[in-house]
Amino acid sequence: MYKKLSRVEQIIFDFLSVALVVFYSYSAVYQPAATQYHRGIYVIITYILVFLVYRSKTLVFRIVDYALILLSIISIGYWMMNFEVINYRTGAETEIDMLIAMIGVLIGIELARRVVGNIFVIMGCVLLLYGVYGDFMPDLISHAGDTFPELCTSIFYKSDGVFGIMANVLATYVILFVLFGAFLEKCGGQKFFIDFPLAAVGHKIGGPGKVAVIASGLFGSISGSAIANVVSTGTFTIPMMKKAGFRPHVAGGIEPAASISGMFMPPIMGAGGFIMAELTGVPYSKIMLVAIFPALMYVFSVFMMVHYEAKIHNIKGEKSKFGAMEILKKEWYYVSPLVVITILMLYGFSPGYSAIVGLGTCIVISWVNKDTRIGPKEFIEASRAGTESSLKIGATVGVIGIIIGVLTFSGLILTFADIVIELAAGKLWLTILLIALASLVLGMGVPVTAAYLITAVVAVPALLHLGVNELAAHMIVYWLSQDSNITPPVCIAAFAGATIAKANMWKTAFTSFKFAKFLYLGPFLFGYVPAFSLDGSSSDIIKAFAMIFFGTWAYSFILSGIWIKKLRAMTKPKAV
Repeated sequence: MYKKLSRVEQIIFDFLSVALVVFYSYSAVYQPAATQYHRGIYVIITYILVFLVYRSKTLVFRIVDYALILLSIISIGYWMMNFEVINYRTGAETEIDMLIAMIGVLIGIELARRVVGNIFVIMGCVLLLYGVYGDFMPDLISHAGDTFPELCTSIFYKSDGVFGIMANVLATYVILFVLFGAFLEKCGGQKFFIDFPLAAVGHKIGGPGKVAVIASGLFGSISGSAIANVVSTGTFTIPMMKKAGFRPHVAGGIEPAASISGMFMPPIMGAGGFIMAELTGVPYSKIMLVAIFPALMYVFSVFMMVHYEAKIHNIKGEKSKFGAMEILKKEWYYVSPLVVITILMLYGFSPGYSAIVGLGTCIVISWVNKDTRIGPKEFIEASRAGTESSLKIGATVGVIGIIIGVLTFSGLILTFADIVIELAAGKLWLTILLIALASLVLGMGVPVTAAYLITAVVAVPALLHLGVNELAAHMIVYWLSQDSNITPPVCIAAFAGATIAKANMWKTAFTSFKFAKFLYLGPFLFGYVPAFSLDGSSSDIIKAFAMIFFGTWAYSFILSGIWIKKLRAMTKPKAV
């Protein structure tokens, strides 16, 4: 999309991309900016770039794009410049305040329409109507309602609206780690994360499929998106799997199943882990520790499913030209940015600071190889790539602000919890299933990170009421928020895999669903086994981990169906 811009527009895009890197690097390392500037600068740059890149097709409407850019600058700039004054006169806002708020809310809806799609927009509009006409709703979900200008004022200016949790997480964590991922790829790290698994397991039974599982788990966390990971690593792994003998729909299904593991995998965990830290107040370092074993169990389950699938069809890979240890000795330094980030966060440094140091490490190691050196030109290219990747999630901030703002304003958050508890009749397993259903439906039109945030706000109270500890409750919702990537009928990541594999979309979708079954087992483990989220004594945790490990192996073995083949072979009459 960047290439379609005019030269002047490209210069603007590059300037703002570098400005994002510089500003948030300075804020993370040296001096955090005031709240209105910290969140506002990210939002205003995102709005400008979205209207630049996701452009209208005709000249007339292109003029409208620039008008929307101007209105974005005015509305967000007004909030930034009058932040303290507006907070001071809360409840007594002026007509100008209300007008600016309405403009800001409507622009957020248009922004999401261009990037995310109509379903997300419809959801936001329905919530707006619910906020205005709440007194006409059934008694169970009714509220006093408000006028449209006053509702927009609440959504746009209050801390639980447009500039609330989502904006803060995006500005504090997500943009920095997305940029880090872009710089890691620029310095050659992505190639290493494929070459090393290829050398280690590529020649074994189901080798190419196992490479996809490991590589996608390693790079998926950094990319922050299962879909983005499928499109990037999948262009290499899927053809490799097909060449080895995996059926097209199986190759296309393995990659998305593997890619969502990156969303659970420390040190970055996509964007959800940072939102979790924001919602719970738990240090991100603790969230990483809680997340790592479940993430490894998910990867292990997909790995074993691939192993048994390959064993059934006698699929083997080819030996790499270089051994795993040889590659590790030559290119070990590509791991150092992730190691640096992990160590810094475990020692108590902020995720933002850790991300910037990791980014700097990428620049340093890029100079080891003359082909990957990051100079001024490459710095701009990496900043551009990272910023462009961030726009898809950044474009959701306005509508998420609407949804969260209306849910809070109406009191539906507490009502939803009561409804879920009543429907589930106090049964935890049924509550988890209902949350899974809600998350799946929400994920049909909402990006997974947004789906997690919205679902967490309304569903976590129900889980807490049933005795689940807070961190485990959030992990349940976070895991379930990923199901729209691989669960029919939507499963966008699976459809992306099918496209690359040139396979039937529905066969690919159901195959991906099959390989990712631990995604649905994990939430029940979080709910019923406190030790799974490190809640318990050391002995309880060790016992639980051992049982879950062997249980995961058995689960994968049974689900793969290989035992059916063995049973048939045993019962087949021997030739006389």
